[in-house]
Amino acid sequence: MNIMIVKNYKELSKTGADFIIKQLKHKPQSVLGLATGSSPLGMYQELIKAYQAHKVTFSQSRVFNLDEYIGIDYAQKESYHYYMLENLYQYIDIPKNRIHIPEIKDSYSEATKKFDKLLDLHPIDLQILGLGTNGHIGFNEPGTPFSSTTFITKLNWQTRKDNARFFNSINDVPTHAITMGIRNIMKAKRIVLIVYGANKKDALYNMIHGEITPDIPASILQLHSDLTIVADDAAAQSIK
Repeated sequence: MNIMIVKNYKELSKTGADFIIKQLKHKPQSVLGLATGSSPLGMYQELIKAYQAHKVTFSQSRVFNLDEYIGIDYAQKESYHYYMLENLYQYIDIPKNRIHIPEIKDSYSEATKKFDKLLDLHPIDLQILGLGTNGHIGFNEPGTPFSSTTFITKLNWQTRKDNARFFNSINDVPTHAITMGIRNIMKAKRIVLIVYGANKKDALYNMIHGEITPDIPASILQLHSDLTIVADDAAAQSIK
């Protein structure tokens, strides 16, 4: 486990982007796992700037997103399809057929099986993760078995409360989502966990120093062979 503590969000964003840029320069056809939310937003802005400056190309890469809400239209600004298009994909040269975001088209079981099959066909080289205040990664909420693969999850109240800032009210936050499972995440060859803000300090401490338990889903990352944690000063105050 490698821990990098940076001063602020700008430095956090640049550091996260550098991991992806270096990965693509080393292996242009890399498979990337990407996250949503406020923490990686600045990182995506840095990647766009790097692409526009001809410092990186995504033309041979493939991307997988961790999760998506159930019950909202993918054209809605609150959906992760919309988030990724608006904040990254429309500004870079990645082919549309190389973008994979979990989605429900037919049955739940078909959707999860399809995503698992794609992940088996295209193992992830570098997975970017955020950390929930309750210790979740992706939408793998506390209590999720470590053996989980892509599945339909009921969102924890804390998660819905945290994400309510993206909606008109907490009542508008979906109650369920489709998410990459913990087993899928752990198969990534390399993982970079981005942690921002004082509200994440307890989750980060438990993830690093706590017992490895499904009650803190991110604690399983202690067992990954190539994990880097990038945290800002505020998030890292409990682990310094």
